[in-house]
Amino acid sequence: MKKIKFAILGCGHIGKRHAELIAQHPNAELVATIDLREPEELQLSDYHVPHFFNIDAFLASDMNADVINICTPNGLHAEQAVKCIDEGHHVVIEKPIALQVEEAYDILVAADKNSRYAFPVVQNRYSATVKWLKQMTDSGALGKIYMVQMNCFWNRDEHYYTKGSWHGTLALDGGPLFTQFSHFIDVLNWTFGKITNINADFYNFNHQETTAFEDSGLIKFELANGAAGMISYSTSVFQSNFESSITVIAEKGTVKIGGQYMNVLEYCQIDGTDKPVLDEHQLVNHYGAYKGSASNHQQVIENVVNTLNGLEKPDVSLQEGIEVVEIISNIYQQRKIGKTTPQEKKYLV
Repeated sequence: MKKIKFAILGCGHIGKRHAELIAQHPNAELVATIDLREPEELQLSDYHVPHFFNIDAFLASDMNADVINICTPNGLHAEQAVKCIDEGHHVVIEKPIALQVEEAYDILVAADKNSRYAFPVVQNRYSATVKWLKQMTDSGALGKIYMVQMNCFWNRDEHYYTKGSWHGTLALDGGPLFTQFSHFIDVLNWTFGKITNINADFYNFNHQETTAFEDSGLIKFELANGAAGMISYSTSVFQSNFESSITVIAEKGTVKIGGQYMNVLEYCQIDGTDKPVLDEHQLVNHYGAYKGSASNHQQVIENVVNTLNGLEKPDVSLQEGIEVVEIISNIYQQRKIGKTTPQEKKYLV
């Protein structure tokens, strides 16, 4: 099997997680890191690979990398992905792949033109509970779906929205549905299909001084089969993350997957089906003062390595990454805040 060579663009918390897992994989090799900060500040010195201070310097070098993992602020993902693809590299793109639908399709055009892969990172699909819910829905075990309720209640406080950070900005962050909860929007879309007839209300309870957007929202929607749905979310939960859950009311059963990271089967009553015993152990991404979502990135790296060696296909298609951007953008069309322009983006790497 060919050893796949990776470079990491953006070496913050999640970028370092990518670097760690690549270094541990027997058929992957970390060949470079790219970030405007010094390797010592980023605690990257253990990897002993060349460090570049911006993507242009890396692309101008003779460094050979099969894949560039884009782990920069959200608003930079699409433009940087297109640039890397046009230079002949495959890309792994942290969520979301873009903040604008048009930019998401720019990635698709570049990938098709250059015959390169773009792998969206939506690692929550690998959770045992999520895979089980998808299986129950696809198999028809639940019968007709009547209602779907998704709750995402997390904490993001002053430790997260620090002054001068890209977090909280419209141009680089985009809002909770992009930065915190796009993983769960993907689970919703993957399991039940696109949502329609959206009616949304937004609130900012305690982030008026730290963000340019809401911290909470209530979203009513319908599924293609006429099922009713609701998304309730907030980053104003006191002190720590509380819940990420999906409840399904259906013709032949009722189920709820929940816990802090949608990793626990909390309720299961399905006609003719016993409650399964699932692996509910879940590694979580720790970011110092706060926690992120499920840490299944090792399976993302494994899929990239196997795909580029011709052993399997991408677990997540670029089109599915685009669909998540479309869904969130359709929801946010009802948000009464200003629009961003490219000039507002800070090029941090």
